[in-house]
Amino acid sequence: MIKRFLSIGLFVFSLSILMSCSNKGNCIQNIIVGTHGNNELKIQIDVTTSTDAKVYVEYWREATGTKGKMTSLTTTSGTKHSLVLCSIRPDTKYNYQVVTIQDDVKNTSKVYAFKSRQLPEWFQKQFKANCPKPNLLPENFKKGFMLLSKRETPGVAYIVDYKGNLRWYHTVEGTGFKVSCFTDDQTIISILGKNDEPTSYGSEILEINLQGDTLTHIKKGQGDFKQVIHHEIFKKSTNEIVTLFVDERITDLSSIGGKKKDTINGDGIIIMDKKGKQLWKWSVFDDLDPMKDKALLKTKKDWMHANSLNYDKDGNFIISFYNNGQIWKVDAKTGKVIWKIGKGGTMTMPANCNFSQAHAAHINKEGSLMFFDNGVDKKQSSVFAFKVDEKGNAIKLDYQVKLPKEIYNDRMGSAYMIDKETILCCCSKRHITVLTNKQGVLLWALESEIPPYRVKFIPEDKLKPFLFN
Repeated sequence: MIKRFLSIGLFVFSLSILMSCSNKGNCIQNIIVGTHGNNELKIQIDVTTSTDAKVYVEYWREATGTKGKMTSLTTTSGTKHSLVLCSIRPDTKYNYQVVTIQDDVKNTSKVYAFKSRQLPEWFQKQFKANCPKPNLLPENFKKGFMLLSKRETPGVAYIVDYKGNLRWYHTVEGTGFKVSCFTDDQTIISILGKNDEPTSYGSEILEINLQGDTLTHIKKGQGDFKQVIHHEIFKKSTNEIVTLFVDERITDLSSIGGKKKDTINGDGIIIMDKKGKQLWKWSVFDDLDPMKDKALLKTKKDWMHANSLNYDKDGNFIISFYNNGQIWKVDAKTGKVIWKIGKGGTMTMPANCNFSQAHAAHINKEGSLMFFDNGVDKKQSSVFAFKVDEKGNAIKLDYQVKLPKEIYNDRMGSAYMIDKETILCCCSKRHITVLTNKQGVLLWALESEIPPYRVKFIPEDKLKPFLFN
């Protein structure tokens, strides 16, 4: 449904098209232009045709001409067509043509125009980029985009370019985007949660496409989705959603001074389908006995605090824990823990490579285990990349990037490779994201009004045909 009209000349558009139909043999009867989902960066064009046809729209910024032409998706055959134009810049004049297809014969309308509206003022001040020497930035970084989210209500998922320009957004009312992930299906899947839910915890799953349409929305209580979920969400396949959950265990803690029916909050991994049906589950209780924790009465409310989850190259899980400073590998079929690294882990660590409170643990493009280290013990955050030798039961340091102490980040954060020499680091508590080389020299910075839990880089080719630079 069209929420707001962008042009006062919509009736003129319709009239001119009706007049031209009989002259050119085109089947277009009417065109209406507006915003899609009340979003200033998505334009909806509704087209009515006199007979069944497929329709798409070609559009371009007036200032750049047809060399910057973009194309919408093509509708299925029918007489009512709604097309969403993405990669729209605010307060910009556009030209467009409507193309109809009947029996493989294309007819193109004459050129029409619209002007996008300015972003609301509070959106205009969300991001500020600082780049003293753009020539030092990798080309793929300048062409790509970044995904970050606002966790408080109203929730907003943002896609921003390296200049700090807001290029795409999606808002939700009543909840915040606790954590978001861009998928191989060109969708964004997120955990939604209310303000009174903890920082990265929520009770809803939302998946949207880049046109802003809802593909999946399930809430706690539907199907087997009974638990609070947190910190991580991604897709294993089109119909499989992977996330972390809070495993609440009612336990007799009277022997250590607790209640007869006390609660220990551990963490686990759950895989569900899009209707909330449980497909696989694992819990930290399967490996550890909480009664061996001497500080259990203090830690029981958040005993392990898992904060990231990913797949290793072999399809098994990599999971990090904030409270005990460890990263584990878990067999994705049996649930058996294969190894643990960090304080008290099962793998031999190299000297001077202690880390504390790892975040965003994953296997990077070079096959190394990479993560953002808050560095609370040394009051200096850094990025670690390890080579894991499972046969030798040892860890080898690939590299460590120490970030400037001025941007020390004691909670949350992320680090992802852009190319072989540069890494994108999110220092959440500092409201800053930086691009650094392996020597720790900052090449670029993005200040944000929000404290993003993570910032993920999306290469330009992953967003086509919805977003272009």
